[in-house]
Amino acid sequence: MPLKRSLSETLSVYYSEHFPWKNKQTSSHRHRVIVGVGGNVGDVKRRFEHLFFEIQRDKRVTLTQTSLILKNPPFGFTEQEDFLNTTVVIKTSMNAKVFLAYLMRLEKKFGRKRSFANAPRTLDLDIIFFDDLVMKSEKLTLPHPAWMERESVLIPLSGLHL
Repeated sequence: MPLKRSLSETLSVYYSEHFPWKNKQTSSHRHRVIVGVGGNVGDVKRRFEHLFFEIQRDKRVTLTQTSLILKNPPFGFTEQEDFLNTTVVIKTSMNAKVFLAYLMRLEKKFGRKRSFANAPRTLDLDIIFFDDLVMKSEKLTLPHPAWMERESVLIPLSGLHL
């Protein structure tokens, strides 16, 4: 049963068995990636738990840390349910573009359908940082361009031990 604490009228944090969590083992993978995780359709807390185990089963990645879960209002398209957001730290040997494709496959596996910008979604996975890489391409900008403006990233990120 997750523990809940209100931060304000519109923000709450949740703590559960795996959020926050820290892996005590080391990884031989080269790159450290911080991924923003979000969703607002269906049982999102349960989906986060399933994602936790899905990532742990994949040998191409090592889940090293998760943050608390933040419940926060949507932005952009505001006529939708509040979002749950967290951050996870993953080690991988994939390059940034291959890792992005991996995340998009995970989103699809968890029922993500892309309809319009800021639409409701079952699972949203965004690369916030990929090592210290700075890049801008049609499909990927690193670090994530809006990370400093979003409570949905800043609050979960603040609890990570990096």
